[in-house]
Amino acid sequence: MTEIVFPNDANPLGNVMGGRVMHWIDICAAIAAGRHARTPVVTAHVDQIDFHRPVRVGGVLSIKASVNYAHRTSMEIGVKMWSESRASGERSHVASAYLTFVSLDPDTGAPRPVPPVIPESEPEKRRRKQQEST
Repeated sequence: MTEIVFPNDANPLGNVMGGRVMHWIDICAAIAAGRHARTPVVTAHVDQIDFHRPVRVGGVLSIKASVNYAHRTSMEIGVKMWSESRASGERSHVASAYLTFVSLDPDTGAPRPVPPVIPESEPEKRRRKQQEST
């Protein structure tokens, strides 16, 4: 996902509000979870959000989410956010988060099983190993 920080997204200091960052993180994570599960999903838990640096009004944000691990009906989603310099394209780490989403049956609204995550790349294998050790 890519977002631009508008004045209505900012606090009195001219930086994006933490709540808006959390909103964008939740949306990006929901898209990743829904694509994996192929069902409607809901946020069950926000495990952690770390804010690293402020972003000014006019800043461009890139947000990436990945499904790190799938349990029976839930998934752990990792999200990372960067600000991007318009002039150079250089990126700076803004925030990271881990969220848990639950897959729902579209007809009953009851939790529904999700497919497993099959790690292929080295980062995916590393995230899987981290998840299994917790």
